[in-house]
Amino acid sequence: MMIVTTGDSPAEAELNRARKIAEQSGIRLVPRSRTSIPNLFPKYGASAVLIVTQGKVRLFRADQPVLEYHPSMGYVRAKRLLKGEPDPMIDAARAVEGDSVLDCTAGLGTDSLVFAVRVGPKGRVCALEASPELSVLLQEGLASYEVEKPSVTAAMRRVEVIHADHLSYLRSLPDDSFDIVYFDPMFRKPVYDLSAISPLRAFADARPLSEDAIREAVRVARKTVVLKEKKGSGEMERLGFSSDGRNHAKITYGVIPID
Repeated sequence: MMIVTTGDSPAEAELNRARKIAEQSGIRLVPRSRTSIPNLFPKYGASAVLIVTQGKVRLFRADQPVLEYHPSMGYVRAKRLLKGEPDPMIDAARAVEGDSVLDCTAGLGTDSLVFAVRVGPKGRVCALEASPELSVLLQEGLASYEVEKPSVTAAMRRVEVIHADHLSYLRSLPDDSFDIVYFDPMFRKPVYDLSAISPLRAFADARPLSEDAIREAVRVARKTVVLKEKKGSGEMERLGFSSDGRNHAKITYGVIPID
């Protein structure tokens, strides 16, 4: 069970944000009452604690590093896109302004943000996250975080976050529902040892993608199905993707073209 609370001496704005998160997400709001973070878990029988403070939302699990929303490399990539520079994911997906994108494995929304910048206000980006904790953190982060470039902040606000298992959600959709269906499963063995990524692994689904999910994605997509994977993992071949051919990259983007 996840609970939401605030800092020790919250301002009214923080309390209101915490109440809104609790109402929208159906999770319990509890008073902080100067209770330490470690003691919140046994006191309320919680498995995860979401703490709202001024300008931040942080997610805690017992004995795990804290997880906080930040656009990270998504912001760097977004700025490059706005300068007209290429992005391998965007190129592989053949994403253009006005496209609709279903990100089946959102995590902290890095790729969803880049897609949202590319497809613009006339496009649509729907981000699925199976972890209830991550989906709440991502929803609130995208709704409240601000960066220096207003167009990137606006792109964050346009991303639709849905707490759902991607296979179940894909099965619920009619044919040709999105232009692009995208997968970035958490690598079983990390490519890079990044402190920003490590806490995410405690919440991520480590199961490999299923062939059923790819079949459903092909049915749902109008343009491309794209898979991000570690080079040499064998997943591209297993699932029927063609690599983007970046021979010197540690990660690669596989594509199943639909049109």
